[in-house]
Amino acid sequence: MGFVGEVWQVRRGEEPVGEILIDDADFPWLSGKFTAGPAFGEVEELFARELALTKADDDGHWIRWEEAYDEISRQVTLTSPDGPVPEFLLHIEGERAWFRWSDEPFDEDEEPPGGE
Repeated sequence: MGFVGEVWQVRRGEEPVGEILIDDADFPWLSGKFTAGPAFGEVEELFARELALTKADDDGHWIRWEEAYDEISRQVTLTSPDGPVPEFLLHIEGERAWFRWSDEPFDEDEEPPGGE
């Protein structure tokens, strides 16, 4: 597939959070090996909390997930080989990352997009 082998960048301002070397493309998701950068420690706990909330099954977990993901969206950007993407949903767990992105903002009326 066209995305395999690409390197996508995750940044916090000017600081590199990490790189994702794409090794699987299963539309609409891309996934790959995540290599942490110097700023990853500053957001690592946010990603762990967000991912745990996607797996939760109690009342209100999607509201807490949205709050957690909003914080991720405020702190990091995702850049494709062609430049920054305006909207994305990114999960990072250990040495793996998976995400979907859009050239347009996500529809706020949609259900929260979790899972893999």
